[in-house]
Amino acid sequence: MGPKTPVTEQDFFRQPLREQINLKHPLVHLTDLINWERLGASMSESFVSHKGRPATSPRLIAGLLYLQHAFDLSDEEVVWQWVENPYWQVFTGETHLQTEPPIDPSSLTRWRKRLGEAGIEELLAETIEAAKRAGVIKASSVKRVIVDTTVMEKAIAYPTDSRLLERCREHLVKAAARHGLKLRQNYNREAPRLVLQIGRYAHAKQFKRMRKALRTLRSRVGRVMRDVERQAGQVSESGHVALLELVARAKRILSQKPKDKNKLYALHAPEVECLAKGKARIPYEFGVKVSITTTHKEGLVVGMRSMPGNPYDGHTLAEALEQAEILSDAKPEVAIVDRGYNGVAVDGVKIYHPGLWRGITRGLRAMIRRRSAIEPAIGHMKTDGRLDRNWLKGALGDAIHAVLCGAGHNLRMILRKLRLFYALVLIALFNPAVAGINSIS
Repeated sequence: MGPKTPVTEQDFFRQPLREQINLKHPLVHLTDLINWERLGASMSESFVSHKGRPATSPRLIAGLLYLQHAFDLSDEEVVWQWVENPYWQVFTGETHLQTEPPIDPSSLTRWRKRLGEAGIEELLAETIEAAKRAGVIKASSVKRVIVDTTVMEKAIAYPTDSRLLERCREHLVKAAARHGLKLRQNYNREAPRLVLQIGRYAHAKQFKRMRKALRTLRSRVGRVMRDVERQAGQVSESGHVALLELVARAKRILSQKPKDKNKLYALHAPEVECLAKGKARIPYEFGVKVSITTTHKEGLVVGMRSMPGNPYDGHTLAEALEQAEILSDAKPEVAIVDRGYNGVAVDGVKIYHPGLWRGITRGLRAMIRRRSAIEPAIGHMKTDGRLDRNWLKGALGDAIHAVLCGAGHNLRMILRKLRLFYALVLIALFNPAVAGINSIS
């Protein structure tokens, strides 16, 4: 059933929250800048059934998702810090102080799945509108953008062959025990010792011994996999499909070669890809490519989308500009990109990259040089936000997490602007002389 319209409590024995807090706090100003009614209406469209218990307030969920990605918190942390922070409660629409968690943290997972990528993009679009109302960007700023790509790493261990084989064996043995299958041998003692030996041989650069131990481990895992596959017919229909899928992934790991293109890098996350961005410090990253579009002057995120399949950067440009046009309600006219987009053209958009130095004006050269301004924005999203590691499941989790990271970055920019304004107001109140000097300068 869809969300129920919240009713303001008429509690005569408790003082309202807004009478106990500082109404000039930046988070309170941000609360007034967001159009919560529009967000609630768009989020309520995800409910098709009219039966059952009414859902949680969309404003509460939207507020928690905003706070989670603005302050780099997990689902559990954002719910428990909400209890401790009255400003967060005002941000999510509470009228009186609450002392209990509003929801179970697992509700955020279900809401993300229900909203999907399109619903989460509404949250990003609202941060762009809030930035316009706060004066962070002008309405014309979205016509000139910078586009770049980065890697959003998945929450997986580094995929060595020995680790992947051992994980396959562990999952197969656990699945057999869960379904009551009796294995001839499970190699619970031998396989972990082989994994340790492989690591030691690799560290000592004794690669002939390492490859021999790896072949032994692969044969042990193959025996367990074939034993489970022979008895798969005894499993009930409910678990039969999941067991066959596990066997298929184990076969894929057993058969893949070191230089195969479509390798499986994580047993629980088959969507993970290996990307090489040419970094000396990190030659390979495991996750998904993400395209980021920011305004040229301010660096506000107006588009962010995961690009599965590791496409060439130039092939992602049209899709990135289309998303920016939809979310900001304005078509970009100029796009500044790096040399990885060389040779790509988009109808109605002028594309400039650092290779165009001859025969251009000084102003255009300065505009192209500012392309590097997107790099610190990506760095802040990875250090201050949650772009450095994605814990959400599947390709849908990749798409949702990328968009929410862009929304969190926009909120941090708006709060920074509001904090600066609040600091200037305090200076003007308590030290008018300094404020006069600042205004003159």
